[in-house]
Amino acid sequence: MQKLLSRPLSNPPPKRSFSYLFSHSVSKTTYDPPFSPISKPPKPKPKPPDPTPNRNPTPIKSSLPFDFRHSYSETDPTLEPIGFREPKRFSPFGPGRLDREWTGTSAPVRDEVDSCLVEEERIRVLGDPLTEEEIEELVEKYRHSDCARQINLGKNGVTHNMLDDIHNHWKRAEAVRIKCLGVPTLDMDNVCFHLEEKSGGKIIYRHINILILYRGRNYDPQNQPVIPLMLWKPYAPIYPKLVKNIADGLTFEETKEMRNRGLHSPALMKLTRNGVYVNVVARVREAFETEEVIRLDCTHVGMSDCKRIGVKLRDLAPCVPILFKDEQIILWRGKRDQERNSDISDANAKSSGA
Repeated sequence: MQKLLSRPLSNPPPKRSFSYLFSHSVSKTTYDPPFSPISKPPKPKPKPPDPTPNRNPTPIKSSLPFDFRHSYSETDPTLEPIGFREPKRFSPFGPGRLDREWTGTSAPVRDEVDSCLVEEERIRVLGDPLTEEEIEELVEKYRHSDCARQINLGKNGVTHNMLDDIHNHWKRAEAVRIKCLGVPTLDMDNVCFHLEEKSGGKIIYRHINILILYRGRNYDPQNQPVIPLMLWKPYAPIYPKLVKNIADGLTFEETKEMRNRGLHSPALMKLTRNGVYVNVVARVREAFETEEVIRLDCTHVGMSDCKRIGVKLRDLAPCVPILFKDEQIILWRGKRDQERNSDISDANAKSSGA
């Protein structure tokens, strides 16, 4: 018994780790770890560049019978600029994309336009006039604010690219709703005229600043005119100074006095940014019946829009803008009393001579 107890025990089997047992229990040829990286597909080889690229694209030819401009309703084609902020060779239509030459303000028509043929084609597309029931049906369909066929007209007025938007809506709808905001609403007659003339449609509804433009009975969506798009807004040219240091018909001291009177007078009305100004011209004309100088409060409107408003009122009221300061517009009605007296004296002279 003592011999058995004194005999040393045999060495215990060595402990093997789980990874060791797993690696020896599975063949190396079939071992596939669960998180082995997946081989990525090879990237496609880039195509070799075309040895003969089309560097001279074919110019787009358009049959529209008017000069292309960025804005048709907010620019005066008879007023010549005195300078340009960018070279004339930078056409907003892109290099070589239009068969017309850019002059800095417009792309004039190359061929002579027969106005009679243009008017006949417009009458043919419009077809027979709409009945009252048809107009009521179209107005009820498109006059609401949730109408999907709507175009917003902002301070740039009737722009060139807007014509393409109108025809794109006319592909799927008989009419389009146009919501006008900002400076163009001072003269809605001008906006309606350019919309009808440039698009070929007809205004069938007009309420304050909401218009509905009808495409015509015989309009063919598959045969709409080619309208090359402007790729960017061209820089506005430089025009003569709007406000002179000394107003016409006044001395320097009188001009200074008029400006001070206008700045300290109560504001006729307050204009908001991108608002609706359809009643501003009538209010200004009415105020000039009793006042010689008036002030328009254009806080937060922006100096650029203030000058646009002054130019519009100068032609529509008519009046003389004498100061733009701190987003305030000071307007002088001009020497109307002298003009009226001269007209009356001329009429009396003619009657006495007769």
